[in-house]
Parts: sequence; structure tokens; C-alpha cells
Amino acid sequence: MESTRYTDIFDYIKAQEVAFKLPIRLNESWEWNFVEHVKLSTLYKNTQFERGNSKQERDNKPFKNIVRPILNLQYRAEGFDVKDIEIFVNDSKKYFKSFLVRKFHEKWARENAIDTFIDAMVESYVDFGGALIKNVKGIRPEVVPLQNIAFCDQTDILSGPIGIKHFFSPDQLLAMADSGWGETKNGATVSLKEAIALSRSEKKDPQNQEVTTTTGKYIEVYEVHGQFPKAFLKGHDTDTYSNQLHIVCFYQKDGKKNGLTLWKGPEDKLPFKFIKRDPVHGRALGFGGAEELFEAQVWTNYSEIQKKNMLDAASKTIFKTTDDAFANRNKIRDMDNLEIAVLAEGKDIEQLDTTPKSFQFFDKMVNEWEAHAQMMGAANDSIMGESPTAGTPFKLQELVTAESHSLHEYRRGKIATFFEEIYREWSLPYFVREVSKGQSFLAQLSLDELQTVADAVVQCASYNYIKERILNGELIDEAELEELKITSRDDFMRIGEKRFIEIFEGEMKGAEMDLYVNIAGKQKNIPQMVDKLVNVFRQVVAAPQVLDDPRMAKLFNEILEHSGLSPINFYQKPRPEMQQPAEPTLEAPKPAAQAAAIPRAVATY
Repeated sequence: MESTRYTDIFDYIKAQEVAFKLPIRLNESWEWNFVEHVKLSTLYKNTQFERGNSKQERDNKPFKNIVRPILNLQYRAEGFDVKDIEIFVNDSKKYFKSFLVRKFHEKWARENAIDTFIDAMVESYVDFGGALIKNVKGIRPEVVPLQNIAFCDQTDILSGPIGIKHFFSPDQLLAMADSGWGETKNGATVSLKEAIALSRSEKKDPQNQEVTTTTGKYIEVYEVHGQFPKAFLKGHDTDTYSNQLHIVCFYQKDGKKNGLTLWKGPEDKLPFKFIKRDPVHGRALGFGGAEELFEAQVWTNYSEIQKKNMLDAASKTIFKTTDDAFANRNKIRDMDNLEIAVLAEGKDIEQLDTTPKSFQFFDKMVNEWEAHAQMMGAANDSIMGESPTAGTPFKLQELVTAESHSLHEYRRGKIATFFEEIYREWSLPYFVREVSKGQSFLAQLSLDELQTVADAVVQCASYNYIKERILNGELIDEAELEELKITSRDDFMRIGEKRFIEIFEGEMKGAEMDLYVNIAGKQKNIPQMVDKLVNVFRQVVAAPQVLDDPRMAKLFNEILEHSGLSPINFYQKPRPEMQQPAEPTLEAPKPAAQAAAIPRAVATY
């Protein structure tokens, strides 16, 4: 392997940092570089030119940012929320416990900032065309900032060693002692305090190597994962390779960069997972959301700069005259209003027309590039919150909006599938252990959840009533039972939507749990959905009897499905046909033995 050329891990890191800044060739006409890609995406997103961002230079260069609004739209359209993560008990006999698990997960995920993790993952995915997720042996995985990548394989980020550059304050570095950093038994060549003493009050950007002086000390720490010769750990075996983790830092002495090891050891496998947006063959990152707008941003800025230059020229008031000596006799700049200037006989003076004649062409160019950017980012006016052009038919606008969302829904589905994988493997085991300890918490229930629980409460109260009457040898009063059901439901619903829920210790022990990310309908067009529901409501109110016809009911269900609505939500259990009460008849009194058998018959029922 290539790493056999290096004497140790420090030599390898220094060489790879230099090589990482060189572009790779994707084909005979296209070169690409990871560092430049990440840098330019960050600059354009944050309204910065690729070069010339000093205050003096920016005063003469307007930057009209068309990248950020479209990226903001994609964050919203392609992301999802914690409430879309549905945990359930994957056991037919214990599935009913899924309600308790789901409600506790909402609280647990909120406390562990899972929503913040999702947002960071989506933003990296959109901005740079990929998101690198690291398992940190904790509840919440970590989204690795791609700006902190010191080096990696530019063709496939997970196929080679990965170096991540961190900046630790002294307190942050000392806190890593809990992980065994700085201990000789873990391969450390220096203690954490000694490493801090050798550090400097500055930071160096891993992307452009710019040095920034800081108010306090920051220690540059390299975290390197990958396959290296076993000699990098110990011994002289340069022919055998193993998965290794190295935590190292550098210090300057006599103009030379020297390395220190804080931790090193074998590693079972890479603790990373990676998702690529719109893959491009031969490179580590996909086609990013900022990258697809690079060209439009460059030419928009060009047009804005030209317009600014025209405005500067148009703002000047210039005169021309046939009187050669006029400028010497009259200082127009110092004249007061209504002051009279004297011209030589037969001479004239007039103002030059400095109106920019081609200004509208640059305006048109800016509009065209903005429209192109919106097309590239699937961000037409309707989903950007802009009013449609006057005269646009409503149905056409609705169709265009739906088609614009379809690309974002496709990408959101890919992110959700990726998230399910990492959440199931890395985070769910922590959740299972936590919920098995027993929990008591306050939860907010939706109307559907309240009604579901209310049904169970009513059923329980009904069974208790029937059991008590049977055990007492009494007949069941149907009217009294119905009154009990109504009272039980009203009493339960009256308390409100916030309820304390208790999960007993060990109740979830042995329950196999799974999850899925329910993103269906995440980006519902609310006005459009309300319009559909209103139409359904009008139809049912106008002619409810059509639903009694099986053929019409089937057609109605198809209409609901094609409208994006679920027929199950409109299902109503058929009412039993009312039987006419039997005419009272005179009959002989029942024998005592027969009357005594009535409770037994009820109990059997």
C-alpha cells in the first residue's frame, strides 16, 4: 500500500494534507478538488466572493446572493422532524405497547437533541452533496463538518484513511482524559497537560491553511482512521496492515513541525456512514445544492457589478460648452442654487446625457440567471412563497408546485432511509435500555390518540361493570351500561390533552423494537388539502345515501385515494338495523329454577 512509504503516522499526515489540496481528474476535461468544492460552497452560501473580500474591495463589488434562499428552501423541503420517527414494538403479542414507546421516544429524542442532528445532516447533504456521520459511542451520532476534513480519498470518502482536524481549548482537551487520552498505556507519548503547554494561541484553517490569532490557546488535534502498517502502532511489521485509530497533535520547534501521540490503538471498523446527494462518478461528494448554483451566482454577480458601474457613471453630472474659458471663470461645483453663469457671446452650455442605455439588458440577464437557478434548485415561485404571474390558472399553478416538490420528496426519501439505518444501529439500543428502566413522564396526546385511549378506558369500565354485576348475580342493565360508557368517556376527555404516562420497570424487557421514518405527507400543501376535504364534506352532506350503494362507495374510495386521502380515515362502521320491539305477550311466570339460571346465561355470554 501507499502508506509503506512513510516512516510513521506523522509523516503520513503531513504528506496527505499537502496532497489533499491537489485536484483529481474525473475525465480528460474535468478536474475536481474536495477542498475547493467545500470552500466555494461555504463562500457563496455566506455571501462571500471566491477572492477579494476585503472591505475596500467589497465596497465596489455588490453580491446578490441567489444561493442561500434556494438552499433554505431545500432544507425545509428535504428535511423531516422527530415526530416523523415512529418507534414500535416488533412483536404481534406486545404491539399494543407501541403507544407507550412512541410517546416516550418523543421526550427522549427531544432531550437528546435528535432534531438538531437531523438538521445538521440535511444541511451538509444539501450544501456540499454529502453528509458524513460518525458513531461517537453515544445516543446521538455526530455530523462531521466537511470543512474539518484534513484529508480523505477524493474518489470515495470511505475507501481510504480519513483525517479530521479538531481545535480543542485546554478545558476541552483535558476532558478527553475520560476517554484515555494522554495515558501511556494507550500509546500516548505525552500527557494532555504537556500537549497544552506546547500549544500556541492561534488556529489554522484545515482547508486554506490561514492562521488566525486567538485570545486563548487552541490545540490542533488530528483524528485519523484507516488501515495502516502495524509498525505505526508498534514493532517493525510494515507488511501487515490493520484498522487503526490515531489521535495526534503537532507543535513547532526550531521551525520544524513535530508530532505528539495522545492515543493510538486498533479499531474494529470505520465508525462512519456516508450519504451522497446526486452521485457524480469518480468523486467523493455528489452534486451539491450550492454547486448547482455556482454558475448562476457568478454571472448574477457580474451583472450586478456592471449595473453598479453604470449607476456610478449615471450619478455624475457632466456639462459640455463651446466657451473655452467658461470652466476657468465659473466653478460649477461651488455654485449656489439659482446662481447665474456668464457665457461668451455666441457660446452655449448643456448637460451631457449619462443615462445608461444598456442597463435593462443587465437587468434582463440577472432575471434570466435567477430563473435558471430556481429551475436547477427545483424552487419555482410558488414554493418560494412568491405570487404567480397574473392570469396563471389555479390548476396549472397547483400542478407546477406539485412537480417542484417531487424532486425534494425523492431526496427526502433517500435521507430518511439512510437515517433509519444509522438510527437503528447506533441510537435505538440506547433508547431500548432507557425505556426498560421504567419511566414516568408528561406527554401531549393528539385527538386521535386521546380517542384511542378513551375507547380502551370505556371498554375497561364496561368489562368491570359486567363482571361486577355477574359476580353479584344481577342482571345487566343495558341503559345503565350505555350511561356508564358515556360518563367514562366524558370524564376522560375532560382532563385535556396533556397526560402523565408511566412505564413500569421491566415492562419493555425483551420487547424487540424497530422504527420507520414516516415522511409521507410531510410537505402537505395545507390549503390544497383543506380544499379536498371541503369537497368531500360537501358531497357527503349533499347526498349521504350514495355511500349506501356498494358501487358508489367503491367509486368514492377511489376518488379519495387519487386525491391523496386515505379511505380508512373516512370509514364508518355500518349501523346495525334497528329491530322493532316485540309486542308484549302474556305468559305464565317462570319457575324459580328457571329464573335462577338467568345469571348463568348472562355470564356465559
